[in-house]
Amino acid sequence: MPRSTLPPEARLHRPSEFAAALKGRRLARGALFIVTSAPNELPPGQAACARLGLVIAKRYAAHARTRNAIKRVIREAFRHRRLALPAKDYVVRLHSKVAPATLTALKHAVRAEVDAHFERIAR
Repeated sequence: MPRSTLPPEARLHRPSEFAAALKGRRLARGALFIVTSAPNELPPGQAACARLGLVIAKRYAAHARTRNAIKRVIREAFRHRRLALPAKDYVVRLHSKVAPATLTALKHAVRAEVDAHFERIAR
């Protein structure tokens, strides 16, 4: 079964896009993540849509498997909410150390927090 991913137009790619979104307004802050956003600067002819960028630092999640699991869960949560969100650039940034836990428990905690943030933003 193929893994569901975000289409390329729904992701932030260039450092300038990340910088603009990180300087934007902070929309939500939780135990693990901060979500910031800024209006997206798309070239003419490209449809406006919500785009996602992730900043998951090694100093807060030391193992690659942990960082990758966090990113997969956030992308999937964003994919489900993308059409309900305003057409902006969003950056989800890990801001605190991940407590030792099983990957399953970590994925549930991440999904619950990110879903709550995106639900709040969509309102």
